[in-house]
Parts: sequence; structure tokens; C-alpha cells
Amino acid sequence: MTQVRRRFVWEIDWNLLRTFTVIVQEGSLTAAGDKLSLSQPTISNALRRLEEHLVCRLIDRSSNYFRITPAGEKLYEECMAMFAIVAGLPELMEKDRNHISGHVDMAFASHVECPFLDAFLADFHKTHPRITFSTTVSSSGSAAEAVLNNEAALGIFLTSEKLDNLEYTLLYREHFGFFCGPGHPLFQRRISSFDEMRRLDYVSFKTDELSGALAPVATLRQQEQIRGKIVGQFTNLEEVKRLIKVGFGFGPLPIHVVAPDVEAGQLWQLPPYTNPPAVDVYLVSKRNTRRTRAQSAFLEALLAAIEATPIKDRTYPQPMGDLAPAEV
Repeated sequence: MTQVRRRFVWEIDWNLLRTFTVIVQEGSLTAAGDKLSLSQPTISNALRRLEEHLVCRLIDRSSNYFRITPAGEKLYEECMAMFAIVAGLPELMEKDRNHISGHVDMAFASHVECPFLDAFLADFHKTHPRITFSTTVSSSGSAAEAVLNNEAALGIFLTSEKLDNLEYTLLYREHFGFFCGPGHPLFQRRISSFDEMRRLDYVSFKTDELSGALAPVATLRQQEQIRGKIVGQFTNLEEVKRLIKVGFGFGPLPIHVVAPDVEAGQLWQLPPYTNPPAVDVYLVSKRNTRRTRAQSAFLEALLAAIEATPIKDRTYPQPMGDLAPAEV
């Protein structure tokens, strides 16, 4: 190490790197100040000091403009790698190397329901009881960003676009059906075709489009000329289900997820009763990134369990067949 580099390592305030990371994640100096409970001038001064240390511009900003420079993007990637190393230090200090401890952050799309995953989690916890977990639930796009930015070790969500820096493994497959709620004109009626549905109001997800994660649903709508007014679009499954239940319109929901609602008489399934559209849900991790022992152990074990389990056993609902309810 040269004298200049050695001096840099010893003189830099490492808190500046943490502050810079929060600025990037929050997308503004003001928001970073709120996150860190610091004033905006303090945040600005920290960024200025870091740029002076590195002799380069990290963020181009003005009163109405904020853009991370290429140098800033590179520094952010290195900061996240350093934080991952620091997070793993307690594990490295453990005396008992046979027992792994640590924490695993995960990013999920709303209402991930997968019996295969639940069984895996139960078995993994018995083997590694000292590993803890936390999950952030958001849209699939936000979950992908969290994994890409090393804010989550892995994500579980739907996707229509696979990013080069992320690794995608099919976790499970779920089938979507169309449902309506009490008060809807088709509630508790078994209809044989899409004819009565084509002009009715519709509630769905923002990804229910031909280029979205719910493309199979959008394709079915196009094929059957379902063109009713879209009265609500959401990223969260619970909100889609809420508006369907209260009678805004009919819409798509994962069949196995809403089975209890159907049983309770709060939802009613509409066509198609056979061969409903299938949507894949992926386990997503970042390529070429440093992980803690806990993160590595969890990801490796889950990938091995997926590899050992045929997709038919990770497909819901099981078994498929005639799903039509009897008319009341």
C-alpha cells in the first residue's frame, strides 16, 4: 500500500461512507437527514468532505436535480460490500464454527404463500436456530431493487424482466382465477362462459398487462375480449382482494391463496374453471456478491431443496382439475 493510500485509510471518517450510502438509498439529502436524524447542512457537509477525500464528484445536485455520478455508483457498490463484511464479523468471531448465527434480510412480493417454502423454513430453523430473519413486503419491482442494492440477501416475487445482475430460480407456480364478491351480479352463479363478464367492471394488479408479470392473465383477458372498465389497480394483493370483496368489480387472484375466502363465502370463482393462467414466482439473488455465512447457508440450502423437489410439487393449487363451484 502506498503512503497516499495508507494515509487515506487512516484519515477518512468512516461515518461519511455510511452517510453517503443513506443519501443514495433515500434519493435526496433532505430525506437522508430525516433518516439519520441530522440536519440538511450536516448531511451536505458530510458529502462535501467525502468528495474532497476522494477528489471526485459523487452526486450532481441542485434544488431540483439529483443524480448519482458513475464514481458515486461505484462507491455505493463498494460501500454495500463493506457493510456486508462488517455484518459478518460476529460470525467470524464465533468459537463454535459448527453453529452458524447471523441475520437474513428478505424482500417479498405481497402475500407469498408457498407450502414448500414454509416446510423448508421450518426445517432450516431446526437446523440453524441461531439464524434470524426479517422480511420486507412490497411490490415486485421494489423487491428487485432491494436485492440489487444489497438491502436484502434474497427476494421472492413475480417478474417479467430479468436483470443481468440478478439470478432467478423458479420457486413455485401459482394459478390465477377470476373472482367476485357478495353483491356482484355474478356472485353464487355458475356461468359457463366469459360472455357475461366481458363488459363488467374490473379490479386488478398494476402488472396485469401483456408486458407485465401477470402477462398470462392479461393474455387471457385479451383472448376472451374482457374489456370492462378498470376501476382499481394495485401492487398489493390485499388491496385487490378488498375491492373485489366490496363489489367494485371482479378480478384475478391466486386460487390457493384465496381458498379460505371462497370457503367462507366472501369470494366466488368465475371462469375459467379449467386450465387457469399460471404465473411463476422466483427466488432472486444477486450475482457475484459477498454474503455472510448465514446468508450463504440459507440460500444454498433453499436452492438445494428446490433442485430436489419437482415443479409439480411446487405448483398450486394441487391437484388441478375442475375448480367450478356449484351454483347456490
